[in-house]
Order: sequence, then structure tokens, then C-alpha cells
Amino acid sequence: MLSSMTGFGRCCKNIGGYEVTVEIKSVNHRYFEFNARVPRTYSYLENMLKTLVSQRVLRGKTEVFLSLRVLEGADSKITLNRNLAKGYADSLSSLAEELGLENDLKLSTLTRFGDIFEIEQETTDETAMWEIVKPAAEQALDSLLEMRRSEGERLQADITAKLGLIRSLTGEIERLGEQTVQEYRERLRAKLEEVLETYKYDEGRILTEAAIFAEKITVDEERVRLLSHLSQFESLIKSTGSVGKKLDFIVQEIHREINTIGSKSHNIDLGRLVIEAKSILENIREQIQNIQ
Repeated sequence: MLSSMTGFGRCCKNIGGYEVTVEIKSVNHRYFEFNARVPRTYSYLENMLKTLVSQRVLRGKTEVFLSLRVLEGADSKITLNRNLAKGYADSLSSLAEELGLENDLKLSTLTRFGDIFEIEQETTDETAMWEIVKPAAEQALDSLLEMRRSEGERLQADITAKLGLIRSLTGEIERLGEQTVQEYRERLRAKLEEVLETYKYDEGRILTEAAIFAEKITVDEERVRLLSHLSQFESLIKSTGSVGKKLDFIVQEIHREINTIGSKSHNIDLGRLVIEAKSILENIREQIQNIQ
């Protein structure tokens, strides 16, 4: 079953004295790319999150957002960012002097800048902290993968229908190819009858010329290879794992065969079918760019 590279998952849990919120989103990318935004105090969790995600996400640009809020009553400590507080105080004093205002800066004023405080629970053990974050991360990842699978199912159904259209067009191309040879034979016979009038022409020569013409425009080999590529594509989209790159390669091969058929076209209707098949294939090519 196909899996899209686009998805989003979120989980918020109260665990071990924390409110843990994890959001994961992913978009198209040729390879697996990981970025994480975690509180500076818990930066060591980034590698753990990357390991968890990379085990289940094979392709796509993936971003993880982690938020940790200490719950009321939990054992915690407050750390003051003194440099930041001093920066606020100096900036406000400088502004008051510049504008000719009274400098009524008080401690209560600085406390309004919440980012000068860092609140963290008295948990320094990395393993213990990961056990707090991991359940929420796993649930968010489950939600992400479910959305990717759901989108993959939709893509698979749509692509399968489009492949059916190309198969149908291939059958029409075969029929028109045979019809074109027959029409050429009849035109050649009529032309000879018009030019020679009472003279007898060589029927064998007409058959030979028609055979030469048929050899030039025949697309049997291209049609067989095209059908083979379509079968391979249909089989691959039913498999699991990362198949996006393989599908992209097969689409290139299908496009090559359709192009060759188009270059041999000596029939307006056949050319129209080729253009229609290429248009459908281009739509498929765009869709598989989002397949893992």
C-alpha cells in the first residue's frame, strides 16, 4: 500500500509532572530530512526523537515540535536568565533617557517579561526524561503515519484509474495502427488505378509497399514494452515500503515508449491518443512526487 510523504500528527499528554505536546509534520523530499524544535534545556532529546522518527519515516522532510510545561505541584526549579533581565533593564533605562521620561523602572516591571525565567522540573536524568516524552512522540508519530497512509490510499486509487486509461488508449493505438496500414494499402491501389488506368498493376508490389510502410510505422515493440512497464508499475504500487523513486523511474520509461509511438504516428487520431496518454502520464508523474 502506498504512503504519502505529506502528513501531520499531534499529541498532548500529562506525564510525570509535565504537560508534553509533540507535533510532527512532513512534506515532500527526495530523502529523509529531519529538523526538531525542542526547549534548549532538553536539547539532548533531539537525537532521540530523530532515531524514533527515522525508524518509521523513510522519506520526506520531517519537522518535530516539542513543548514541555511543568504542571502545578510538580517538583521544579526556577532559573533566572540574568543577562536577559539586565538587557531589558538597560534598554528601558536608555529609552527613558532618550525620550526625556521619568525612569520608574521597578522589579515588578521586569517580571512581566516571562522569558527571563526558565522553569524546569528537578529531573536531570536523560533516560527518565525520554520516558516522559516518548509516549507522546509515539502517538503523534502514529497520527502522522495514519494520515500519510490515508493520503497514499487515495493516490493509489487515482493512479490505478489513470493507468487503466493509458491501457485503454494503448489498445486504441494498436487498432489505429493496423487501420492505418490498411488505409495506406487502399490509397496506393487507388492511386495506381488512377495513374495507370487501363494498364494492369502488380498486386504483389502493392503488398510489398504496404509491408514496407507497416514496418516503418509499426509500434508493436513499443506497445509490448509499454504494457510491461504498466504491469510493473501496477504491481509496485501495491507493495509496501519506499517505492517513490522506483515509480519515478518507471514513469520515465513509459514516457519514452509513448514518445516513440508518437514519432511513428502517421494518423491524426493516433497522434491525438498519444497526446492524451502523455497528458495522463504527466499527471501521474506529479502525483508520485508525493509518494514515499
